[in-house]
Amino acid sequence: MSKHTIEACVKSSLEDYFRDLRGTEPDGLHDMLVRAVEKPLLEVVMERAEGNQSRAAQWLGLNRNTLRKKLLEHKLGK
Repeated sequence: MSKHTIEACVKSSLEDYFRDLRGTEPDGLHDMLVRAVEKPLLEVVMERAEGNQSRAAQWLGLNRNTLRKKLLEHKLGK
């Protein structure tokens, strides 16, 4: 696997995260990871779509209303 794939970056970050925990058990890891990945994904897609929510929703495979909700959740909406 290439070092530069999203999967490799996530795996490396998770390995660092567990190392930093030093044996402490994580809590809410799935939600934490989804939120950490979702916000930059939305930021980049919205930038590339030049703010066009319909286009961004299509690229993401989301309903436009779902995209709007996610943008607001991440404080990225107007």
